[in-house]
Amino acid sequence: MSRPCHDISSRAARRGTALAFVFAGVLMTGAATGAWPEAAGGSEPGPPPTHGTADGRGDADRIVSESGDQWASAYSAEEYAEMAQSLAGEYVGTGIAVVRTSAGRIEVSDVHAGSPAERAGIRPGDEIRTIDGAGLDGSPVTDAVSRLRGSDRPERAGPGSTVRLGLERDGRTWETEVERARLSIQPVTVERDAPGAARIHVSAFTRGSADALRAAVAEIPAEDGIVLDLRGNAGGLLAEAAAAAGVFLDGGLVATYDVHGSQEALHAEPGGDSARPLVVLVDGGTMSSAEMLTGALQDRNRAVVVGSRTFGKGTVQLPSEQPDGSVAELTVGHYATPSGRTVDDDGITPDLPVTPGADAEAEAYTVLGGLAAGG
Repeated sequence: MSRPCHDISSRAARRGTALAFVFAGVLMTGAATGAWPEAAGGSEPGPPPTHGTADGRGDADRIVSESGDQWASAYSAEEYAEMAQSLAGEYVGTGIAVVRTSAGRIEVSDVHAGSPAERAGIRPGDEIRTIDGAGLDGSPVTDAVSRLRGSDRPERAGPGSTVRLGLERDGRTWETEVERARLSIQPVTVERDAPGAARIHVSAFTRGSADALRAAVAEIPAEDGIVLDLRGNAGGLLAEAAAAAGVFLDGGLVATYDVHGSQEALHAEPGGDSARPLVVLVDGGTMSSAEMLTGALQDRNRAVVVGSRTFGKGTVQLPSEQPDGSVAELTVGHYATPSGRTVDDDGITPDLPVTPGADAEAEAYTVLGGLAAGG
């Protein structure tokens, strides 16, 4: 590693001071659920998706069904192009993010600014009861996302197409038609919720997200601490997550991984901001490359991790185009954190678990204050 040993020891001691400062007020926690936007491609914690025999996925469906790979996915050429576009920071949809409530209903958790949904008057907290006349009670979030985006009927989707939503708010029900449009994803947002601190939420590791994170950090005064909010981040591109680690590390190992048995390593670029107080906020919706970033910052004693146990997906998938043009995405290996930990099944345990129902952000700011006081 490029940092002198005494720097690492100092960070570890400061981290220990912060843990002692707040540990008495923090209890054990269970898993949390996240909100799943259309832009995230519909991923959600829970059982792996089933794979039917939709048009355009023939060869990929066969390979996936025979693989026994719980993380494998089959796509038609059009579906894969749409997913690749999402990773590039764009998607076609209405601008609605949804979450499944404890009652099994689909609720709007966020509305993309300037989107068709916002223009239609849809607000966070609205319940979506029907999509194009079909009920949603008990449906998984992935089903609602697919129907909102039109992925279930791609021949009738695309910019300019419409979807009819049955909504409920405060006991009032109504229907409205919402147009789909091409929307840009803003994966990095900054909130100044407390003096001397900033919360940076990274919703996904799409292309360019690391550069956006670096730019956001550069705008925050050097003396201010940062809460890096990775709740609900279902992952994305490993290279972007590794580059994001370089925003807070001065070089060194981020993760190792294998591809068909061949060992590879990801390293942070030197020159990152390795001094300011940093807390990483996670939950059960923190997955894949977001877990890789969390594990790197935790293992390197760069951050205190607060929240609930992460999802536990430590696999690497690569796409393979099939003769009929469909795409099978199959697991080719696993990654490990700098200390050699794998996250499959177990996920990452926070340094300070937050009790279910407690204010995780408030706990994160308390820890951040401890880091600043101990620094």
